[in-house]
Order: sequence, then C-alpha cells, then structure tokens
Amino acid sequence: MNDLKSDSDMPGILLVDDIPDNLKIMGNILRNEGYNVRQVLSGALALQVAELEIPDLILLDIMMPGMDGYEVCRRLKENPKLKDIPVIFISALNDTSDIVRALKTGGVDYINKPFKAEEVKARVHTHLIIYRQNKELKELNATKDKFFSIIAHDLRNPFTGFLGLTKMMQEEIKLLSTNEIEDMVGLLNTSANDLMSLLENLLEWAKMQRGITSFNPVQFLLTGSILNCIKHSSDSVRKKEITTKINIPADLKAFADIQMFETVLRNLFSNAVKFTPKGGKVTVSARKENNNFLEVAVSDTGIGMNNDLKDKLFQISEKTGRQGTEGEPSSGLGLIICKDFIEKHGGKIWVESEEGKGTTFYFNLPPAS
Repeated sequence: MNDLKSDSDMPGILLVDDIPDNLKIMGNILRNEGYNVRQVLSGALALQVAELEIPDLILLDIMMPGMDGYEVCRRLKENPKLKDIPVIFISALNDTSDIVRALKTGGVDYINKPFKAEEVKARVHTHLIIYRQNKELKELNATKDKFFSIIAHDLRNPFTGFLGLTKMMQEEIKLLSTNEIEDMVGLLNTSANDLMSLLENLLEWAKMQRGITSFNPVQFLLTGSILNCIKHSSDSVRKKEITTKINIPADLKAFADIQMFETVLRNLFSNAVKFTPKGGKVTVSARKENNNFLEVAVSDTGIGMNNDLKDKLFQISEKTGRQGTEGEPSSGLGLIICKDFIEKHGGKIWVESEEGKGTTFYFNLPPAS
C-alpha cells in the first residue's frame, strides 16, 4: 500500500478542484509549508488516487462536473480504508445549508472561497494534528485490546491443556504404561515450548511498547544465525516430518541487530512449520538485491491464506490468529513484532500466499551505511 508520505515524513495532502489555477495556488501554499501535495481535477480521479496513495488529509471542492464534492466525500466515508481521512471542503458556496450538508456528508471543516493562505494553513495544521492524535489513540486501544485478548485466550488455552495433562498424570501415573507416559511427556514438552514462544513474544512486545528495546546492528554471517533459529522448531519439524532447506551462500552476511534478526526468523520459520501439514517442506533463502539490500524469504508448502487474511496481517487492530495444521496455537503477535523489528532497521516485510498452495514471507534489510 502506497501513501503520499513515501518521500518524507511530512503529511500527504490530496487537493481536488476542477479549476487548475485553484490547484496551483493552493498547492504552492501547502508545499511551502513542507507538505507532500497531490492535485487532481475531478472527483472520480480523486477516489482512485486516494485508494492508491492514501493521504493524511483531503481538500475538496464542491462544484465539479460529473461528480460533486458531496458525492466524493460520501464514497470516501463508505470505504473502510479511507473513512477516517479528514476532508475539508473548500467552496464558493457560502449558504448555511451548503455548509451543514458538507459537514453532514462527513467533512470536518469548511473554507469559503476566495480563501486566505493563513486560514488554510491554520486549519490544515489543526486537522492534521487531530487526525494524528486519533490514529495514535486507536493504536493504543488496539494494543490494549490485543494484550487482553492474548492474556484471556492465547495464554489461558495452552495453560488449561498443560494443567489437564499434569493432573491426569498425577492421578493415573501408576496405571500408565511407559509408552503412554512418554507420549504425555512429549505433549507436555510441546505445550511448554508453545507457552515459552508466546511469553517471549509478549516480553519483546512489551519492551517495544515501553520504548526500551535495545538496537545494536552488527555484521554477521547469515547461515549460522539461521541454523540457530531453526533449532527452536526442531521438535515440531521432526513430529510433522517437515523437510527443511537452507538456500543461502555460505559467505552471505547481514547487517542487523542479531537478537531482532533471530526473533524475526524464529517467528517466520515456526509459523511456516505450524501451517504446513505433515510431510511438507519449508525453505529459507537469502540473496543480495540490486540495490545491495539483503532479501530473506521463508517459504512453505502449507495451507496458505486468502486475500482477506493477507490484508489483515501486521495490523495490531485485526485478529489474525488461527490454529496450525495440528492444532498449534497462534496469536498473530509474532508478525506484529516482525514488522516493527524490520522497520526499525529501515527495511520492509511482505507476504505472498495462495490458499492450498503455501506461503512465502519476505523481508529486506539495508546495507551497512
């Protein structure tokens, strides 16, 4: 997904007006303030651009041929991806009924033409601050909800199974055969490993939320680090008879925080094993891209996912956890951590998947500066 902030950290603003001179004047005012500005001459084009390059704010004229500003705003507010973007109407219409209609349609403010530069700058600045604060508040609430969901469900369920097994062994240990005891101990070990993985992710996540995660990038050989990550899932790999393959040049190096890098790899590899049926295959590969970025891929022959689930990944506000092919628990928290850690390095993470045909997670890391 693109946005109008791709070239800088300054907010992106979409200007919509069918008169080129108006766009030029308004565009110059806002660019001089440092904003990234995109200008379009029609409502229909505005909807297309907003979908592809999500802005932080939209300045919208009302009287336009084909589709007026009211209709554009109505459609924006119907789109889940765009409904929260503040829309400021800017129009020569100054009757109270026009202003009321604009606000009822979903606008947050109304500026009369001919506009004054200082008024435009002040109102844009104010609504961008409100928009950012609302986004931060939503993210904080989503983080809180995610945390309580993990406590209530993702931690409770494996603990319940763990306690059930220990109680059964305590009550029936004298009646169990050696093979039955070995099976139960194996189940206990699997439950303990699942709980430990979830707790490690919770601790890492908690450190990130508090802003105390250390970041110490160094250069290191990839192969040894990746082998360490794979060892964490060795029991699951063995039980599910998963074939693993490492496709990495022996001398290939990464420049990254080793602990963060291995946390990302452990999560991606364990997910691949979790969602791959017995007898499947998981491959870890890496290469240098043309821009000298390092690209790492974790591929599986598992159950894959549909487009709806793919779109929700990496979003704290979405519930993406689902059981693995052998009932393994999953909270979706690991992918949130992966995204944060990769972005901390200045890289990006993405996924390609098809239901029934497997999944590949990719991430890249920039070279040492």
